[in-house]
Amino acid sequence: MKRSTINEIMQAADDMIRSYGFKLPPFAYWTPDMFVAQKTQAKALIEARCGWDITDYGDGRFDEMGLFLFTLRNGRLADLQRGGGMCYAEKLLISRQDQLSPMHTHVIKAEDIINRGGATLVVELYGSDDVGSFAEDRGGVVMCDGIARSFAPGEKLKFAPGESLTLMPGDWHAFWGEGGDVLIGEVSTVNDDETDNVFRAPIGRFAEIEEDVAPMHLLVSDYTKWLG
Repeated sequence: MKRSTINEIMQAADDMIRSYGFKLPPFAYWTPDMFVAQKTQAKALIEARCGWDITDYGDGRFDEMGLFLFTLRNGRLADLQRGGGMCYAEKLLISRQDQLSPMHTHVIKAEDIINRGGATLVVELYGSDDVGSFAEDRGGVVMCDGIARSFAPGEKLKFAPGESLTLMPGDWHAFWGEGGDVLIGEVSTVNDDETDNVFRAPIGRFAEIEEDVAPMHLLVSDYTKWLG
């Protein structure tokens, strides 16, 4: 993806988020130089990989297959492993109309996916086989706003603003906006995008960046290069 395109997506996403009454935290608006200057104080943010995340899954077709995310807060895996402390994470996502977030599951993370505003969120679901792999012939049970709901393999559940879905490890899912763009909230256990995303197709999690202009804000995938 071109950096200029990423900058445009950031601005449009911020505008949409604000339009629904949300506001990103102050560090979201730091320039790269401001982040470098405050990297010692921001160590916890950097290690937790909080911040901007825009991906085309390495496929180069963001409008067709991609996702905007902003990690607001993220806990510590060590706390999760010992069963106490900061064991949670929170994100905002934007799924554009007909923009696919491809079929995947998680090994550790359980998550609530909440339609915070906009159009209809469509989630396609499959179950797992006995070792957790994608099972084309298996459905399962998920919680929709606290109510158990069975799903057939490949069933597409639809969520209006205010409605939500709880996904557990092994619940395979893909999603997109129907009828327009959707602002999504995600509340989950500790999030690790480096190792805990298991995709059905052999795709990448992060975009490759063409640096045609300077970054407006750093992506989480920029932190290693810029912040060490």
